[in-house]
Amino acid sequence: MRVVVALGGNALLKRGEPMTADVQRRNIRIAAEAMAPVAREHQLVISHGNGPQVGLLALQGAAYRPDEAYPLDVLGAETEGMIGYMIEQELGNLLPFEVPFATLLTMVEVDGDDPAFNDPTKFVGPVYGAAEAERIAAEKGWVFKPDGASWRRVVPSPAPKRIFEIRPIRWLLDQGTIVICAGGGGIPTMYQPALHQPGKERTLVGVEAVIDKDLCSELLARELGADLLIMATDAEAVFLGWGTPDARAIHRASPEAMGRHTFPAGSMGPKVDAACRFATATGRTAAIGALADIPAIV
Repeated sequence: MRVVVALGGNALLKRGEPMTADVQRRNIRIAAEAMAPVAREHQLVISHGNGPQVGLLALQGAAYRPDEAYPLDVLGAETEGMIGYMIEQELGNLLPFEVPFATLLTMVEVDGDDPAFNDPTKFVGPVYGAAEAERIAAEKGWVFKPDGASWRRVVPSPAPKRIFEIRPIRWLLDQGTIVICAGGGGIPTMYQPALHQPGKERTLVGVEAVIDKDLCSELLARELGADLLIMATDAEAVFLGWGTPDARAIHRASPEAMGRHTFPAGSMGPKVDAACRFATATGRTAAIGALADIPAIV
């Protein structure tokens, strides 16, 4: 089969853990152990989250020169290289030497008129107390929203329209390569009218946003003709009544049945939305489950 695995943020950094390279590598090693059995038997494409990493790089850039901080599209590209490198290395240590890997910087087109730009919702970076979040918001002009009992920075999260590197991804898969791509939802880009460039109608530019990783992974899986889309998270399943004594796991459901329920926008909602989109468009299976259960899900 052709399998797309979207690694949730828990595969890289768990809530409350220090954002160090050693911690990330340890978590990626655990993820690699779950994906190695799949890679031995199937074509594998891996995408991943990058919220904590983008937030950390933004803080580092602001500490260096606050008035010239790097934009989010550039930071997204940096995280794709950093995280892809670690995944390649840790998964490669578990597979035969002959298995080829490729990490692709992946540009994804968004619409400049997407309403998401007027309502930032995507969490990035570490968690803060209320007072510290208020101070940073005043200093940097960032927007913060509550994330559980803490506060985190939020940025626009426009919908993905097109994956520019889809052709080389297909080619690499046909050559037996394990491909790591569309990390963090891809590098957000959009077309704008070309100024002072005779003969050219438009140019591609970066966007100050973070695309939802699950929605981009769904688009990726659909355009690759994947047989299975897996969104790995820190929950064993999607639950109804999560956090209550009556909580129950959904083991199998149709998109229509899932559409009758509401799930949290900041966590499980995008995963359920992506799963429903993929199943509806392709008639194939999308799964949401725990990282350790990936081989069993397949």
